[in-house]
Amino acid sequence: MNTANFKQDYRERIVPILMKEFGYSSVMQTPKLEKIVLNQGLGMAVADKKIIEVAINEMTTITGQKAVATLSKKDISNFKLRKKMPIGVRVTLRGERMYEFLERLVRVALPRVRDFKGIENKLDGRGNYTLGIQEQIIFPEINIDGITRLLGMNITFVTTAATDEEGFALLKEFGLPFKKN
Repeated sequence: MNTANFKQDYRERIVPILMKEFGYSSVMQTPKLEKIVLNQGLGMAVADKKIIEVAINEMTTITGQKAVATLSKKDISNFKLRKKMPIGVRVTLRGERMYEFLERLVRVALPRVRDFKGIENKLDGRGNYTLGIQEQIIFPEINIDGITRLLGMNITFVTTAATDEEGFALLKEFGLPFKKN
């Protein structure tokens, strides 16, 4: 892959490949990456409010965009949970930041995962893909010395693809290292 950014790579290299593979008659039919959503569920934040602040700072550092706290929708007494309590953190990336994050994820972060053999190739049926990450320390922006606890996250790639095959082909061309079956 060339050193140009992923947006240019999509236009110049990926679109022609997908048009040929799926027989599209127009460039507008080719699936594209709409957004990348990063989400952290932090159930333990019910007991300790500082966890949310730390997670927001880490997520903001990783993505370069301000993270927001997600709030609970209802009371659940067994979990000591009240309505509108912060129980997670999320960021939605679009445009330049999305491509920049994707490039860092594919080229820097994923190769740093221990015993990495590729990511699962199960899409959601609508051409979208969610990747679970166990530890936030695979991102080079995170200072390991400042970590109090390891937090995982889900990274969802939302595409305009109609089918899983189209979404899979798009994400594979972007360089996501799927497992070989």
